Amino acid sequence: MKIQEIREIIKLVDGSSIEEFSYEFEGVKVKMKKSGSGNAQQAGSSSVQAPQTPKTVEPPSSPAPAKEPDAEELVSQEAPEVLVDNDSEYHKILSPMVGTFYESPSPDEAPYVQTGTKVTADQVVCIVEAMKLFNEIEAEVDGEIAEILVKDGQLVEYGQPLFLVKAN
Repeated sequence: MKIQEIREIIKLVDGSSIEEFSYEFEGVKVKMKKSGSGNAQQAGSSSVQAPQTPKTVEPPSSPAPAKEPDAEELVSQEAPEVLVDNDSEYHKILSPMVGTFYESPSPDEAPYVQTGTKVTADQVVCIVEAMKLFNEIEAEVDGEIAEILVKDGQLVEYGQPLFLVKAN
């Protein structure tokens, strides 16, 4: 992993409401926590960052758990539990990566889909931008968009549900 890529991740996390972020790929581990002042802190397994790991990660570990329930409460308020709990009826379209969710190809264009839109398996439903790369996300199944679980411009995590689709 290049330093520039780490800097981009820091910018994404710093500009979001995420309090803690972890990423592991091909033996490289990156973990970031925001301190009370809002600055992102980063530790990694690269030789440059490894000496800082105990100093930057340990002190904010006790305040972080107090903030995490607030984030979970916000997520549960945004997505009604009735739809999420019924896994047999709805297909979840998950984010394949960490990045920023965009509902349309550009700010001045209409969203790819809305609640109630009929979709096919190969139809693009959104874009997830990660490190200046815009990745088109497809519906994966034929059906109807039952719910959009994230907001335009929101930072999403790997495996986070983006849409619920009532499959045909």
